Amino acid sequence: MNVYKNFTEYTSHKPLALSLGMFDGVHIGHKSIIDELTKTGQEKNLETAILTFWPHPRFVFNPDEDLKLLNTLEEKTGLMERYGIQNLFLKEFDAEFRNLTGEEFVRKILIDILNVKYLIIGYDHSFGKNKSGNFELLQKLSGELDFEVEQMEAINIHENNISSTKIRKALLTGNIKEANEMLGYSYSVSGTVVHGKKIGRTIGYPTANIETDSIKLLPKKGAYIVEVFVHGKQYKGMLSVGTNPTVNGEKLTVEVYILDFEGDIYGKDITVKFRDFLHDEIKFEGMDKLIERLDEDKRLTKTFPF
Repeated sequence: MNVYKNFTEYTSHKPLALSLGMFDGVHIGHKSIIDELTKTGQEKNLETAILTFWPHPRFVFNPDEDLKLLNTLEEKTGLMERYGIQNLFLKEFDAEFRNLTGEEFVRKILIDILNVKYLIIGYDHSFGKNKSGNFELLQKLSGELDFEVEQMEAINIHENNISSTKIRKALLTGNIKEANEMLGYSYSVSGTVVHGKKIGRTIGYPTANIETDSIKLLPKKGAYIVEVFVHGKQYKGMLSVGTNPTVNGEKLTVEVYILDFEGDIYGKDITVKFRDFLHDEIKFEGMDKLIERLDEDKRLTKTFPF
């Protein structure tokens, strides 16, 4: 997959089948768009492309908002490549770009620079200054500028339209299975293993503290059943998102106990995939009660159908 961070890097004039949007999460609604792009590209001999924005435009419009994303840039790029996209444009949402009207964006970017011949957008997508670009505008310009446009219908699960916002809400309420169903894959978090207080090892549950990307959304505080990937190998794990209130912790941490694993992984990168929610964060009356709960969580994790 070719990745472009600036339109000036793109020198090809091959006609494109393209879609645009944030694609945060690259969920099954996005996947339906990508599948349609791929199908049309093959039928019409067009290369496939996604035009997305990095960083998220909401960081520009609302710099004080504590927005967390479903994907890091590396994760989003990896998903696009896995799903077969040939060209990925990562456009910075700078002042010049955000002042383009919808029509200017179509003429100057999509047609003059990218040579788009087939454009597909989501059911609720708008673009350009003051959201002046929409499906109706694209239909109006398509004949004059010689491109085809299609609008995808919403993808539904349990009669609810899928969106990145709804996936965030599911994760923030601990509804892991619902979030994963909308994503089409298990939600994951990656990071470097760093030193913690090492309390877990004193009670038979040594944990790896994961330093995660600051823009990455963490699910609600609590305990989870996870898959852990270390050195290319897969393990079962119990993960905690929280402040460790039983030992009067204050800092939010992500800690995972890896079943049937021994080894020093400080400074190593690991990935965890969330499979199910165990329980909310609990402040136990003492370490004995904490160990009892950990024993039960371990039993549930061992018997979980991975």
